[in-house]
Amino acid sequence: MAENGREPPRTTAKGGSAAGGGDNGGVNSPPALPTLPVWQHPEFARGAREMLSTAIGIAAWGLITGVAMGKSGLPIVAMVLMSLLVFAGSAQLAVLPLMSSGAPLWVVWATALCVNLRFVIFSAGWRPYFGHFPLAQRLRLAYLTADLNYVLFMRRFPEPRPAPEQLPYFWGGVACNWLAWQVPALAGIFLADAVPVHWGFGFAGTLALLGVALSLVSDRATSVAAGVAACAAVAAYALPFKLNIVVAIAAAVAMGLLIDHSTPRRAAPLDDKT
Repeated sequence: MAENGREPPRTTAKGGSAAGGGDNGGVNSPPALPTLPVWQHPEFARGAREMLSTAIGIAAWGLITGVAMGKSGLPIVAMVLMSLLVFAGSAQLAVLPLMSSGAPLWVVWATALCVNLRFVIFSAGWRPYFGHFPLAQRLRLAYLTADLNYVLFMRRFPEPRPAPEQLPYFWGGVACNWLAWQVPALAGIFLADAVPVHWGFGFAGTLALLGVALSLVSDRATSVAAGVAACAAVAAYALPFKLNIVVAIAAAVAMGLLIDHSTPRRAAPLDDKT
């Protein structure tokens, strides 16, 4: 018995008082860990390192696009803004000949929209990971997304559920990709006149786009859709304003959707709770 006839307060296994003394009702919680800035997170370095393996190809493609813009005859300000704001190499290369030839604005917009339709698919794939972020943050992430970022991210995080290390990994990859693209692209714009035409940068740009397209062919649906797109582009080659590109994309999307709807889906296994 203690003084005044009262029992001393019992202590818990955590060392706190059962009578409510101490922090959090007698349970000592572990100290909160300081939150690291994104660029100091280990996954940021990993994302940048993995993207660095493709930086040479991205830089070459950016230089090709920059030279193509520099030789298009557009004002310097328009070309720089296109590189910084559009940030979509395949769309930029697709619309440059249309803009140079005086094609109607709706054709330019339709071509860019069709070429970038794949980002709708990328966005749907990223939704389970980033869908809980505020709209402003999602818009920033959407601006920085690119084909190879999507491929590397999905390989790193195959399970579609949020995790704290996903955002640092994403930022590391897109930071490396953005610099590897923009620096050569801007250099190509300002140094376009110093690059000889006989170097064949136009054909090199075609090869770069072909390499990106083939890297996205991963199953039966995409293989068939790619084949249909190639046949449609050749068959509609005589259309003006390079509208065969729009026809090819529409045919590929239609074929992909047809295959997707005609493929039987496996039923999800039921959990045995007995």
